[in-house]
Amino acid sequence: MRPAPAEGKVRLGSVNYLNCRPLVHDLGGAGDPDFTLRFDPPAVCASLLASGDIDLGLIPTIAYHDRPHDCVVPGVSIASEGAVASVALFTRRPVREIRSMALDTSSRTSVALTRILCARRFEIAPTFARHAPDVGAMLAAHDAALVIGDPALFVDYRALGADKIDLGQEWTEMTGLPFVWAFWAGHADAVSPARVRRMQRTRDFGVRASDALADAYMTATPERCDVARHYLRHSIAFDLDVRMLDGVRTYFREAAALGLIDHVAEPRFFPADDSAESVSDRKILS
Repeated sequence: MRPAPAEGKVRLGSVNYLNCRPLVHDLGGAGDPDFTLRFDPPAVCASLLASGDIDLGLIPTIAYHDRPHDCVVPGVSIASEGAVASVALFTRRPVREIRSMALDTSSRTSVALTRILCARRFEIAPTFARHAPDVGAMLAAHDAALVIGDPALFVDYRALGADKIDLGQEWTEMTGLPFVWAFWAGHADAVSPARVRRMQRTRDFGVRASDALADAYMTATPERCDVARHYLRHSIAFDLDVRMLDGVRTYFREAAALGLIDHVAEPRFFPADDSAESVSDRKILS
């Protein structure tokens, strides 16, 4: 039987992209009494949660449909309002002329969003095929490519003769709402209130330290630091407020209307403990 949170470390599964770093920078390191941490593609996080290999996952939003009795860490997400920069269609054709589309195998939420936008905003009905996230290879075989995460953020798509259609921007223009790409979720007993609060405080400090986190993440490619800094400061939001939850509900309704999910789940939340020790004064990147 999995130990209760008070008896053992909570096994966290995070996405392996730049955008998660403000949420995990202080979690799961050597000597952490509360958490262990692993990194995987978004779709894999959901699979690991389903198999019981992690206790709490930074799962793609659409995956909550599979586990509607799970709880969500309140106030924490990976979200955007307007352009997100890291979820996009790349194409050499006008959008109305797209007939085939390659879909990033790392994604679930963005795949469903793409189908929604094709039907509701672009008014096209392309064929879809799953493909590893390689824009050049995808466009060699298809009219358009959906790519997410770091590959979408940093690809030199102009060198490929392609245009970039930002799906965060398209969603907000269509609905007037933010889009929530992922949030922490797990069984209702997966994490204690004190540990929930610690995760919230980690987010708070991570947002304030986003430049340092971006620079650390880009150590091997320092020429990308300016893009990474701008992205964490301006493209991504890390809270989960009322408007963002409206965006989640709208997304679920749109997905259900297209038959992509069979019901609209209402998120449930873990309680948080305001008395938990703050991590906001801890030195990061030490």
